Amino acid sequence: MKGLELPTDPNLIVGLDRADDAGVYKISEDLALIQTVDFFTPIVDDPYWFGQIAAANALSDVYAMGGEPRTAMNLVSFPLSRMDLDVLRQILKGGLDKLREAETVLVGGHSVEDPELKYGLAVTGFVHPDRVLTKKNLQDKDQLILTKPLGTGIVNTAIKGGVASQEQVQRVTRLMAALNRTAARIMLRHPVHACTDVTGFGLLGHLAEMVCGSGHTARIYIQSLPVLPEALEFASMGMVPGGAHRNRTFRERMVQYADYITGPQRDILFDPQTSGGLLICCPENTAGGLLEELHSEGLEEAAIVGLIQADPRERIYVE
Repeated sequence: MKGLELPTDPNLIVGLDRADDAGVYKISEDLALIQTVDFFTPIVDDPYWFGQIAAANALSDVYAMGGEPRTAMNLVSFPLSRMDLDVLRQILKGGLDKLREAETVLVGGHSVEDPELKYGLAVTGFVHPDRVLTKKNLQDKDQLILTKPLGTGIVNTAIKGGVASQEQVQRVTRLMAALNRTAARIMLRHPVHACTDVTGFGLLGHLAEMVCGSGHTARIYIQSLPVLPEALEFASMGMVPGGAHRNRTFRERMVQYADYITGPQRDILFDPQTSGGLLICCPENTAGGLLEELHSEGLEEAAIVGLIQADPRERIYVE
């Protein structure tokens, strides 16, 4: 926060001095800890699936930094006086099942009674100090790969509005609950330059964090973006979350659109995602092989969505 003097430590590899997905602290010459925390209010009605989604979302920051999650702690706010404890049991069961899938152990947690239900995790992961991935290593002619389709915020808004089908509800729920573990492991087999996960700031919000201060510009290919098929339709109906408008207001000054980019497409670009995909920045000669591996491991909607170019103007072009 502006005006606060932060403690310093020579072993701090990634801290609050720059916007990134998690903090990284060097323990030894071959071990660093990744630490992150995330929690939020329910975005789906089913408490079990809410637990899975919240856990997947918290774990994702570790994957985006190039690490493997190892331990986690629950964070719970629960309205004990007006909600059955079985709801909490189902949330925690969902989180535990997702942690088992990630081969991560729960080591504790903290709960408070609160009028508003919230759940999430503090997660610790491991990474080699020389293999930490951040947002700040863009290189000229790098390709951008996105591993999950966009539009979850818009579809969730449509669900709350009662206009989404049961099939659409199930699809977006499973998408948000899916770990980025496979994508991260494939990514680490290749010489990747930078990475982030696409969450609350939307695709262009998180890409802007990569571009700012990099001396590079990004180009996004609108027709190459993987998008939930119903998201554009819902956006054209006005089913756009308030977070998308705030994201757009904050970053749109550095974005230039081709004349044919529609309003709903712009909404998709800034749509806040929950447990979204990885945005991977890799050399041009690596991108094809990385993408082929992602597809072969079941991530069929992963796509090359853009290009990085050396350019001190540090803008984002959508074409």
